[in-house]
Amino acid sequence: MSPASGDYGSAQPFGVSTEPSSRDEPGPGRRRQGLRVNAEADVAIVGGGIVGASAALFLRRRGLSVIVLDKGACGACASGVNYGGVRRQGRAPEQLPLSARAHELWAQLPDLIGIDGEYVRSGHLKLARTPEDLQALEDYRARTEGWDMDLRILDGAELRRRYAWLDPQLAGGSLCPEDGHANPRLVSPAFARAAADAGADVREQQRVVSAHHDGRGFVVCTQSGAEIRAHFLINCAGAWAGEIAAGFDEPVPETSIHPLMMVTEPLPPFMDVSLGMQGGGIYARQVARGNCVIGGGRGALQSDGYARPSRQELPTLLAKAAALLPPLRGAQVIRFWTGVEGSMPDHNPVLGASSTTPGLFHAFGLSGAGFQIGPAIGEVLSQLVADGKTSVPIDAFRIERYAASAHGAAPRAWSSREHTSE
Repeated sequence: MSPASGDYGSAQPFGVSTEPSSRDEPGPGRRRQGLRVNAEADVAIVGGGIVGASAALFLRRRGLSVIVLDKGACGACASGVNYGGVRRQGRAPEQLPLSARAHELWAQLPDLIGIDGEYVRSGHLKLARTPEDLQALEDYRARTEGWDMDLRILDGAELRRRYAWLDPQLAGGSLCPEDGHANPRLVSPAFARAAADAGADVREQQRVVSAHHDGRGFVVCTQSGAEIRAHFLINCAGAWAGEIAAGFDEPVPETSIHPLMMVTEPLPPFMDVSLGMQGGGIYARQVARGNCVIGGGRGALQSDGYARPSRQELPTLLAKAAALLPPLRGAQVIRFWTGVEGSMPDHNPVLGASSTTPGLFHAFGLSGAGFQIGPAIGEVLSQLVADGKTSVPIDAFRIERYAASAHGAAPRAWSSREHTSE
């Protein structure tokens, strides 16, 4: 495998269109950019990725008015530049109720957002390098029985028989037949368009600089000078959501991660499942056009708060891909990219009601695995706002697990710091 000359990614999000669209024109229920317009709504949402946009869509279906504020283009950060895996296999047991509901929602994708998003249930094959890794996969299957994943353990001989294009030294794998993959650059922005079409006021290029509760409701101010008032506030600000939480006396140890990915030239079809590796290190899938999307390693965070592919990491990813997938040897890589994703120490999201401020809800820190569960989290948020409860258990994700002190303190304002670029 070799990189195409000079093509080491750019500051532009992978695959996000810069072409004008009639959906971006100002007007009720449309995506609007750079507006300095004050407004009121039942719900204000900070962050227009797959979580925030799907929450807006489900809230509109419940009849609530919604304003979505995104610092850039909706779906252009982690939601739109991730690998595109839509998998249940490998998730922590406490995430499986949420993941199971998401699995149902992904089956309804065209009805939700008007496109199929290149979503296919190709199967997800998690590979084992060693007998110990294979035992870990068998143990996981035993722990997660009852969640209808139909996990099938393959020994080395069966793996080589069914997937002759893989590294023959692998010890085996675990196949989840109904998991799959989709195109995040299509799916995530489409949720924002669907929310706008349903009547949400979706505002792009609206960096939030402060948020507080004034005793009557939430007041959210943007860098453009707009003031948004709402009865409820949903914090879906991704890698920057921890700053908002801290402003309401809920500091959390959120960090950012920058997954490194690449895509090859179109190749003859050979990879008919989405791949992962027990213990991590590499993941891969092939799309209908023949391009192979491969991830592994980390990008490098820049001083402006964005991330770029790390030249130091590229040779390692290329070597891993060529070793795991012999058909890739000699193929051209046409692009590398990375993104900025929020991550929590326990790799579980923060999801649920604020412990300090009634009417505030958090949904962030999806730790590189939020694409599949994103729509279900959006639905959960709509239920919390509209009903005060949810049909999916989420207690494991409460922000209180990181609480240090006094939950009864009066909320204070959160303000963006000078050096933080959003």
